[in-house]
Amino acid sequence: MKRAIWLGLLTMLIAAPSWLAAQEGRGDYDHGQVGIFADYFRFSPTSSNTTNFVGFGARTGFNVSHFTQIEAEMNYDFERNFTSTFNNGVSTQFVTTRVRPLTGLFGPKFQTPGPFKFFVTGKVGFINFTRTNAAVTPGTVGNTISGVGNGGTHLAVYPGAGFEGFWGPFGLRLEAGDEVFFNNGTFNNLKVSFGPQLRF
Repeated sequence: MKRAIWLGLLTMLIAAPSWLAAQEGRGDYDHGQVGIFADYFRFSPTSSNTTNFVGFGARTGFNVSHFTQIEAEMNYDFERNFTSTFNNGVSTQFVTTRVRPLTGLFGPKFQTPGPFKFFVTGKVGFINFTRTNAAVTPGTVGNTISGVGNGGTHLAVYPGAGFEGFWGPFGLRLEAGDEVFFNNGTFNNLKVSFGPQLRF
């Protein structure tokens, strides 16, 4: 009985890559993809002053070839994370913050073929730092977007890399990179995002 179970598991492991490749061949997923994500932004204006922001965003990409995609993304960070270490463990807390970064980026993504992809990306765009006491609502996000271009807006570049896994049209994406912005100097900031994708 144990041999039959092990043989069945081994057969499934061997057959899985072929099955996924067959699913890849049946679907017409060579146009592009859209997705939403949660993001973590480690804002480091100085070496001694760091703020951990969390928020949400969305992205869309259109395929130029099987290996290249042009992407645009925007994210809004509205909460700050405080993490403290005590003798009895670690405590973390999320608090709505007054400073709310809004980031918009555009650029190419270079990826491996298949349902499980490794990719690298390089994007350029802006980061806007808005200060508000208002609650987080669609109107607040809209006001922040309309305020892009004021004194709190800075040029940003973003090199990053990550992984995507697709099951038919649905997938998950994990990405990390360095969001660099320029404001009388160069400021490097860690950015990590994770979320579902839909390809078409």
